[in-house]
Amino acid sequence: MEREVVPWDDPEPLSGPIGVPLVDLLDRLLATGVVISGDLVIAIADVPLVRLSLHALLSSVNERVPAPWADGGPL
Repeated sequence: MEREVVPWDDPEPLSGPIGVPLVDLLDRLLATGVVISGDLVIAIADVPLVRLSLHALLSSVNERVPAPWADGGPL
């Protein structure tokens, strides 16, 4: 399958989706931060047996921004 090159200076409106490189998407997400949360429930006969919760914050680290902890962090 051959991909069509999209001219950026074309006066016609673009048709179809415009792709974003994965590296640019990750750079933007990590620069602003991303919160991921989800729940997984394992049940048998509508009786919940196990519940797993995930809450994660993904962000880039910048040495020019000081840590919010007085001693440098919890680790």
